[in-house]
Amino acid sequence: MKKAISFFACYTFAVIIVSLISAVPTFANDTVVGIVAEQPAEGPFVKTDKGYMIPYVAKIPGTDVEYTMIPIPGGTLKMGSPDDEEERSENEGPLREITIEPFWMGATEVTWAQYKPYMRMYRLFKEFELEGIRLVTDENKVDAVTAPTPLYEPSFTYVLGEEPEQPAVTISHFAARQYTKWLTGLTENFHRLPTEAEWEYACRAGTDTAYSFGDDAELIDDYAWYYDNSDDMYHAVGQKKPNPWGLYDMHGNVAELVLDQYKEDAYQQGDKKTAEDAVIWTSSMFPHVIRGGGWASDPPVLRSAARGETEDWRIEDPNLPKSPWWFTDEPALAVGFRFIRPLDAPEERTKFFEVDNEVLANAVNDRMEEGRGIYGLVDPALPDAKKKK
Repeated sequence: MKKAISFFACYTFAVIIVSLISAVPTFANDTVVGIVAEQPAEGPFVKTDKGYMIPYVAKIPGTDVEYTMIPIPGGTLKMGSPDDEEERSENEGPLREITIEPFWMGATEVTWAQYKPYMRMYRLFKEFELEGIRLVTDENKVDAVTAPTPLYEPSFTYVLGEEPEQPAVTISHFAARQYTKWLTGLTENFHRLPTEAEWEYACRAGTDTAYSFGDDAELIDDYAWYYDNSDDMYHAVGQKKPNPWGLYDMHGNVAELVLDQYKEDAYQQGDKKTAEDAVIWTSSMFPHVIRGGGWASDPPVLRSAARGETEDWRIEDPNLPKSPWWFTDEPALAVGFRFIRPLDAPEERTKFFEVDNEVLANAVNDRMEEGRGIYGLVDPALPDAKKKK
């Protein structure tokens, strides 16, 4: 894998990241968040034609909840690079070369602290609807999101905890994408799930070994929560060592949803050269790709190249139709997500957020018609509208 820039000044990135979270800046609203004009004297950065991308901390508007974004350089990924061939599965090859454009990625998986403000939109949107304000129409629906319905059985979703710094779990692929649309509308910075290629590129962080820390699985306890050390649960994010680019829990804790539909022969698309071109866009409700392995996984599943897949983890859901936003079955307790912000935001964004298959469309529409689902407008004015309630 080639790196487009140097991530180093006079310190190594591994040393800098120890103090990164407390040192990265928070930006004013009139600046381009995460871009500075002059090369930083120290710390990680990515040089681009728009300036220097740097790590930053941002608040979810209308809350005191923060999230940290890490700059990821552009470069080339040999996707599915040959790790330990004894551990590789058939769906990890043949190798293909993918060009990656620069982006920022969440330093950690999305936590309950970061997800619950979105969950609270359900009640707020209902209040707006009852009062006839900020109504969703055919003309403005493009800016609306669906808020997740209240949990039918919270004790299941929270059985392993709901502490603010624990990763949010049991969230569907659709809900994760709607969350990124919500955050995009609030901040006016484009956020989305990573593609599978972008996720692997960020996880590898310039390495071509089985894990971002090398080939020796004996070192995994320092970097990951997995079957042997997790005590059968997920843990607060960011407790283990980060990968070389400053991303925590890319191996273990919870597996992470990406944009792609799961297909065993995805790597046969040898003519796809960019991360977005290589996406397997959703055509059915299941399965989707999950990456990184989780707290219940063995080390081979945590490898940088290892691919997993979702199933219809809603068997226990008593609702008809079953929830488009929540999973109810045990494997989903080990699945979460993180998001990225591309340096160059696309003009066409619908495909990253919207209902993308017939089964999902029917489930969402049925919920809306029965009054069990709700759309709401999301823009920078939403926090002030909420305060006036």
